[in-house]
Amino acid sequence: MIIILFVALAVLLVIGAPVAVALAGSSLVYLLAADRIPDIILIQRMVGGVDSFPLLAVPFFILAGNLMNVCGVTERIFSFADSLVGWMRGGLGHVNVGASVIFAGMSGAAIADAGGLGAVEIKAMREKGYDVDFAVGITGASSTVGPIIPPSLPLVVYGVVAGASIGQLFIAGIVPGLLIAGLLMLMVAVISHRRGYPIGERFSLVRLASTFFHAALSLLIPVIIVGGIVLGIFTPTESAIAAVGYVLVLATLVYRSAGWRQIITVFRETIEMTSVVLLIVAASSIFAWILTREGVPTAFASAVMTVADNPILILILINLILLVVGCFMETVAAITILTPVLLPLAVQAGVDPVQFGIIMVLNLMIGLLTPPVGLVLFILARVADISFPRAVRATLPFIAALLVSLILITFIPALTLWLPSLI
Repeated sequence: MIIILFVALAVLLVIGAPVAVALAGSSLVYLLAADRIPDIILIQRMVGGVDSFPLLAVPFFILAGNLMNVCGVTERIFSFADSLVGWMRGGLGHVNVGASVIFAGMSGAAIADAGGLGAVEIKAMREKGYDVDFAVGITGASSTVGPIIPPSLPLVVYGVVAGASIGQLFIAGIVPGLLIAGLLMLMVAVISHRRGYPIGERFSLVRLASTFFHAALSLLIPVIIVGGIVLGIFTPTESAIAAVGYVLVLATLVYRSAGWRQIITVFRETIEMTSVVLLIVAASSIFAWILTREGVPTAFASAVMTVADNPILILILINLILLVVGCFMETVAAITILTPVLLPLAVQAGVDPVQFGIIMVLNLMIGLLTPPVGLVLFILARVADISFPRAVRATLPFIAALLVSLILITFIPALTLWLPSLI
């Protein structure tokens, strides 16, 4: 029976059906073929898949990210990052990474980083004489930091599916996110010296203080989100609501950079994006239930253990599976479907569920930079007005840094578990 499920899924994807439709459609075909299972199970499981309080964080983090892109927060963050690290050779490349780290503490989505902050970064780098390929490559790679450093939409979904603490997952992402940023900045330094990229404006405490003053209220957003969770003031969901309220005050009363028409447009876009994400979660939940019912996770774990009983080999195999899946499948769908399959195997290999969450999300973020799906690449190709194949080539050198980060995070548990253990 399980063959019918996968054949139906493959057919629907090949004919161009949306991911959610393909998952729900193939599940319905399975239920009809199984005959002994009531069709109403499809609706019940889909509704149950999104009937979760933590998932309320998804629309609010999406809304917060969209609001920041229209109220001037991104430009203020970029200016502050420029005054902080822009004085080095290849300064705007370092600024690109630094701004993404700061923005990561606000939006929680790679797409929001690439589409909002990325447009500012690529434009600035072009004007200063940087190769557009270099600008696109580092912008794409740095955008993957967004879902690693808290808050993170993929980690919220993983926490719901895996039954892991979302608060601990958020804290666990801080050190890995900074590690990725450090390796990317190292890549920027090496490439900039080889190509002779310009040195930015000389470091000035006066300019740093000025840009910090202008960005100070914006920089409080990650403090509100992460600080509220760490101090126990907010749950992750409540922190998302608090972030939206704070950004709305900035946009309408403080910066006055967004009118009500813009804000209404942002709300409409957020509803559309949230609908897509939650529909995928709902469709994935019935698909994952069928896999579990058919014993696929257990069979898969047994098959892997017969091929590789060494924990290191198991982890390498899991990473390879996730990297390949990330090339073809949307992040939320991949997390919802693969977590019940791969998490038990990872736990058998001695991996903590919190650490595995970071490993899974980083793998799937790398997938956003690889064809044929490569959603971040499509966005950056449009922003930079270059072809998709050229955007792929531009990103390849920086994927090496992301893979090194993945190896370190996979085999050094302390990178993810040390900080949560202190709190």
